[in-house]
Amino acid sequence: MGIDVVGGKWKVLILWAVHDRPRRFGELRRMVPEVSEKVLIQQLRELEKDEIVRREAFGEVPPRVEYSLTDYGVALNAALAPLARWGAEHKERMQKIRDREAESVSCKVLSDT
Repeated sequence: MGIDVVGGKWKVLILWAVHDRPRRFGELRRMVPEVSEKVLIQQLRELEKDEIVRREAFGEVPPRVEYSLTDYGVALNAALAPLARWGAEHKERMQKIRDREAESVSCKVLSDT
């Protein structure tokens, strides 16, 4: 049950984006530019349903909505911090591995033609 709370490609990035302060939807789109609007909305709804993220709508014109971490979300981010450190420490190594794999696939495709 635990890992599915942050399963998927985008949830962890969303959590890091709101770790220090509330963010509006547009800010999140800019902070995670690779995610589509539809998927971002879906991921935010799931995080809200799991009580990781709080959605606060302000009765203003134009409408304003902010997303922030709940206490549960703060605790989850703290639990993910060691994983983030590991990723930062091994980023170059992982990129080299992925580059080798991409090169291998590319060479195989060329040899098959």
